Amino acid sequence: MAIINTYQILKQQFTSKQIALKEIILGIVVTQKQAKNLKLQALKKRLVEVAQHLNQEQIEDKLAVIYELEQFAQSYPQYHWQIMGILTYFVQNYSAGLNRYQFNNNPSSTIPTEIQVALTVIGRRDADKDEVETQLDLSHTDMRGANLNQANLKLTNLYQVNLCGANLSEANLSGAILSAANLCGANLSGADLSGAILSAANLSGANLRGANLQQANLYLANLQGANISDAIFKDANLREAKFN
Repeated sequence: MAIINTYQILKQQFTSKQIALKEIILGIVVTQKQAKNLKLQALKKRLVEVAQHLNQEQIEDKLAVIYELEQFAQSYPQYHWQIMGILTYFVQNYSAGLNRYQFNNNPSSTIPTEIQVALTVIGRRDADKDEVETQLDLSHTDMRGANLNQANLKLTNLYQVNLCGANLSEANLSGAILSAANLCGANLSGADLSGAILSAANLSGANLRGANLQQANLYLANLQGANISDAIFKDANLREAKFN
């Protein structure tokens, strides 16, 4: 009888300890979740604050913000795509405010430093963190003379962009939308343009040496004066494209 009582007492003590342990574990989990939520809220707040500072007057402040956004995207992958959206909007918004008369009559003007830096960050991002079935939107932007050497712009929307004189050598533009884009005099040597849409694009005087244009759509494209030596045009749509 004493043995049975001792067993019951030990069983009750063990059960009580189990319940207490579960409560401790539950408390830790709840605390961790609360801390995580607070951290996420703080991160979101900081991201909004940083993004707002892109409108600063001083170029040094803008550059600092762009680099901070890049670090933010690398440190917190869950915000990677949102940050790329902020940067592409920044580039587009700047382009929208350009004086079009000056734009058309000063084709040799250089790209602003802050826009070049933003494009550099976009071009070297970790594309594996991009959202599935989405694309970067840089359409209708002025990127004349931009240095996008080896930039990753795969599947990017570049509709009606001005990349006249830009350096896109060895850039990844596979599947990109470049319809009606101005690429006159651009350096596209060794670039991957496979599957890209270049219908009605201006490629006059462009350097396409060794570029991969396999399955690209070049309908109505202007390639007069372009260097196409060693370029790959396998299965490309060259209907009504203009050559020398």
